[in-house]
Amino acid sequence: MRAAATAILVISLGALPASAADTPLSLYQTGQFAQAEAAGVAQNDSEGLAIAARAVLAEEMMRDQPCLDCLRHAEDLARRAIAADPKVPEGHIYLAAAIGYESRIIGNLAAQSKGYANEAKQELDAALASDPNDAWALAALGSWHIEIVRSAGPTLARWLFGARFDSGRDYYSKAFAAEPGNLVIRYQYALTLAAYNLGDYQKDVETELSRAVTCPSNSTYETFAKGRARELLDTLKRGDTAAAQRLVRHDQGYPS
Repeated sequence: MRAAATAILVISLGALPASAADTPLSLYQTGQFAQAEAAGVAQNDSEGLAIAARAVLAEEMMRDQPCLDCLRHAEDLARRAIAADPKVPEGHIYLAAAIGYESRIIGNLAAQSKGYANEAKQELDAALASDPNDAWALAALGSWHIEIVRSAGPTLARWLFGARFDSGRDYYSKAFAAEPGNLVIRYQYALTLAAYNLGDYQKDVETELSRAVTCPSNSTYETFAKGRARELLDTLKRGDTAAAQRLVRHDQGYPS
């Protein structure tokens, strides 16, 4: 079963002081992902290792084709972040993201045999236990519910996993309340709804994409995500549904 895989890849931040120019976080923000990873690993605490995992994930999302080994590396870094301090939510969030994207590469049966859907849910629950208002964890749980329903159907999703489409939408509403200007979360919600049922939810998809492209970008990855949101929105407005569905599948991390 596919685990939800929202692009929980960055934390929206304002400008950092000049003295922080070479920190793992500032390196990440400016798109120096390899350097951010190295600096985070060298820092060797939960925060640094989580930033390292985030950098690997961001670079992965910007590839033309998904890289399973890269995702497994991000997974390892996230697990190390959790081991360093399980009360810090970011490690749990990036672990859920990594195994969710891995699921899309290896397929439903392999992901189900590994228990990825349940593991992702457990990690996101742990993140919310540490911070109930974490917008990324809330959005990720929203995607988890909607993805499971899409994969299994409403009845099996509810019986096997306790997943419900309405619960997914509720979690996203809470995420937007926590961070209304978060363009990546709005973009990921649009992708999740489009993958679930573009025909029924195209108006909602276009609304979220329109909001995403008007939000400010605070990092290299956010600028990239805004460009992807604009491309999908333009494609939908042209009425090219087939091309839009291809973009959604690509941006959700499926191999072509």
